[in-house]
Amino acid sequence: MKRLKFYSRLYIKMISQYIKARMQFRSDFYISTFAMLLLNITGLFTYWVLFYSINNIEGWNLNELIFLYSFALLAVTPMQLFFDNLWVIRISLRNGNFIKYYFKPINTLFYYVSEVFDIKGLGQLVLALTMLIYSSVKLGLHWTPLNIIMFVVFIFGSALIMISLALMAASVSFWVIESVSVLVLIFKLSEYARYPITIFNGFFRFIFTCIIPVAFIGYYPSRFFLKPDSVDMGVFATPFIGIGLFIIAYNIWRIGLNRYSGTGS
Repeated sequence: MKRLKFYSRLYIKMISQYIKARMQFRSDFYISTFAMLLLNITGLFTYWVLFYSINNIEGWNLNELIFLYSFALLAVTPMQLFFDNLWVIRISLRNGNFIKYYFKPINTLFYYVSEVFDIKGLGQLVLALTMLIYSSVKLGLHWTPLNIIMFVVFIFGSALIMISLALMAASVSFWVIESVSVLVLIFKLSEYARYPITIFNGFFRFIFTCIIPVAFIGYYPSRFFLKPDSVDMGVFATPFIGIGLFIIAYNIWRIGLNRYSGTGS
């Protein structure tokens, strides 16, 4: 418990300093936040275009798809907010700056990700919550205490899956310096979490469920709330998949840490 309090206080201090520094450039913050919101809204626009010509997609109507989209977006947001520094790990490794993370008596992953808090992700969080509330009202969903608890559990699991996939992709940089394409691939694949997995053929359903489980970021958890009469029991595996993937990802990270020895200069 003392260790948790220590890391919590340290994280708050580090992030507060980062936010103060970032807010010195307010124009950059406003522009980047607007760009992120526009990018996410563009994804919604695709739904509206599709529904001009069809009534549903594999039994999913427009408001159900908006719920699915917002759930997946909400699950990806913790990665955006707290782990955005993973995008530049290859640069730190290449120029030798990463070696500094070995010299502090704190967890290396914590130290590394704590240096950046992507505040423009707060705009993404607001958008996701707004769309979630809108679609819930349109669909007439009843948020019972059980549903609220399961929502929190599923979001936790889904967010952990996304974080784990990103961490594994970023850890490839310990072996292949120019590995940003792996991280880009993971984020591109995560976009499929916003669509019903039933629109894909059997091969891709298997990939998105068992190999790169992005279907558990949005589709399976959303079915619990939208289609409770036909919910797949596998949805309850979401938090366990998230925890299991994070354990694997963290161990890959640790193996990479142990092999890294700086630039040699």
